[in-house]
Amino acid sequence: MKKLWELYSTFFRIGGLTFGGGMAMLPMLKREVVIKKKWVTDEEVLDIYAIGQCTPGIIAVNTSTYIGYQQAGIGGAVCGTLGMVSPSVIIICLIASILNQFMGEPTVLHALAGIRVAVCALMLGTVITLARAGIKDKLGLILFLAGFLLATFSPIPTIILVICAAGVGIFVNVRREKNRK
Repeated sequence: MKKLWELYSTFFRIGGLTFGGGMAMLPMLKREVVIKKKWVTDEEVLDIYAIGQCTPGIIAVNTSTYIGYQQAGIGGAVCGTLGMVSPSVIIICLIASILNQFMGEPTVLHALAGIRVAVCALMLGTVITLARAGIKDKLGLILFLAGFLLATFSPIPTIILVICAAGVGIFVNVRREKNRK
């Protein structure tokens, strides 16, 4: 029961303090589950994050569910998920009940503009962190650049890009292994 509460409260904290979506969550996720709790390693959290991004649904929820399941089975998955979504539900209900009254106020509009800039900075930090951890060779750099350009400037669905990058990675690494033998 203690572990379930720990999962819920940890992900409640992450969910309550992470603004800007899943990309902005990574620094806090790493601090909480890698450094403080030591539930996963630095590399594992990036793998879990990548899996969470490739599966349908919200990346923050997918990641918290996966880590929760890894720590305490089905109960852990439920507690991790509930912990992650509870703050959002509470905050959205509170904001929705009062925001319409103040939406035209210049102060509110300026605050929202500032929040957007801060979220962009958090997301850029996450991209840099993921790039440092994920780009390990020339192939990784080529896949990163190709994926970025195609995701940005083409109508190709991102899931297709992810599958293709995985296929290229598997193919190249299988060939490398054969060449070593």
